[in-house]
Amino acid sequence: MGSMTDTPATVLVVDDIPTKRYILASWLRRGGHRVVEAGGGEEALAVVRTLKPDLVILDVRMPDVDGIEVCEKIKADPETASIPVIQVSGNAITPADRAEGLERGADAYLSEPIQPDEFAATVRATLRYYRARQRAERMAARLSELAEITLEMNQAEDFEQLLSVAAEGCSRLLDRYSRVLAIPADGRVRRFSARPGEHAAPRLVHPDTLERLSAISIGDSPGVQTFEIDSATWARVVPDSDIVARVAGVLCRTKAGRSPVFLGMETGSPLDGEELSLLRQLGQALALAVDAARAYAEEHTISLTLQRSLLPAEIPRIPGLQISVRYQPAVDNVEVGGDFYEVLPLGDRVLVALGDVQGHSLHAATVMAELRNALRASVIDDVDPAGSMSLLNAVLRRYHPSMTATVCLMLIDPATGESEIVNAGHIPPLLAGKGAAYHRFGNLLLGVAHERYRVDRVRLPDDATILLFTDGLIEDRDKLLDESLEVARQQAEDVGDDLEDFCDRLIATFGAREDDVALVAVRRVPL
Repeated sequence: MGSMTDTPATVLVVDDIPTKRYILASWLRRGGHRVVEAGGGEEALAVVRTLKPDLVILDVRMPDVDGIEVCEKIKADPETASIPVIQVSGNAITPADRAEGLERGADAYLSEPIQPDEFAATVRATLRYYRARQRAERMAARLSELAEITLEMNQAEDFEQLLSVAAEGCSRLLDRYSRVLAIPADGRVRRFSARPGEHAAPRLVHPDTLERLSAISIGDSPGVQTFEIDSATWARVVPDSDIVARVAGVLCRTKAGRSPVFLGMETGSPLDGEELSLLRQLGQALALAVDAARAYAEEHTISLTLQRSLLPAEIPRIPGLQISVRYQPAVDNVEVGGDFYEVLPLGDRVLVALGDVQGHSLHAATVMAELRNALRASVIDDVDPAGSMSLLNAVLRRYHPSMTATVCLMLIDPATGESEIVNAGHIPPLLAGKGAAYHRFGNLLLGVAHERYRVDRVRLPDDATILLFTDGLIEDRDKLLDESLEVARQQAEDVGDDLEDFCDRLIATFGAREDDVALVAVRRVPL
């Protein structure tokens, strides 16, 4: 009769007549299959739930639960619905009987007497179809999982999370102990590993491990290379590894000159074509995500360096004043912002400036630098805060008509505390201490229209502290601005003795920010 299918299967034969069970079981065993028998419908359902066989041969007429009902229950359970069922009957043999059996879930229907060749062919065809279907369903599920893992990698907040997601995803996708190695922008190789069902963990790794792996696989060339090596070779290449079986892996290098990424697993036996394809695709997705993360980190570093180069290199020491400044870039924005601060000694007085140019871009940073330079130029001969603000407004309106900015200027005499405040649309200065309060709002922001800027004259008491900060400190999408202003005011009720500690505490109160933050705190102290 020959083999009934390419590979042996576990088949459940259900019939209340022992002789019929014996005949069908013997045909199946001759075909190389493992056979399990059941003498009734209830027994068959219990076996199906626990064993989950590859195929069920089911008699239609049984004394407890008939075969059609048993078939319906098998197909109704999501855990067993994919198990094929061949119904066999010596009584219900009319076309209507066969039609009913097939309509109610059977995958094939045989009428007695059955010839061995017909039975074998039906078993082969049924198993072949269902195994192909199972492979397709498994592949579709794995491709869906691959897409989810790729999305998670692209949403990772940092490099460590990216590698952790990749290691966990690989172990989940292929159900094996997995490893990931890659080099971030700082140049130090990272390794994460994960067993199926467990969280990924970082591991120590020798600095030249990726170079050793490249030497046995991809070399210095760009591209993608899958490979499999035995445990002894792996131990020589990666001597600090705890993998003890055969290893399958993929090395990916997106461009010549870049370091590759490695994604691999402990296999025990060679991967099939489908698994190697999934490993290759996940490796490529990881390499692209790593490149994007490196590029982001490099751009962020360049932007931060540029931003800081446009700000004062140091704050001058001024008798009679303690000054603390902070600049904190947005956590998720790689572009340069337009926040700036300035502290300029002008004879017996000092000019403190804080501003925020609209937007995040190189253009915003350029405009910010122009306004700082214009401010410095405006106080070379005469010191007039209102005149300086008018000049800044004119510069912005003439040379950058599509841009706006907010700026607050404060001219302070450290000896007397006499001060002048000119505010163009900025958050008012906050006088800290018991009963902390904001100064009144100022004039229109820069870049909108011609404006005559009001000068408010105030006196800072001895030991008084005044704060200027940009809106990045307090603005949140899900909060009213007034609520956040009140939080800052409450924090300013108790500045404490250390101005530096207070500035750190104030920024920590609001946590990581979506916008840049600039902050200047000035305390008047005895000369």
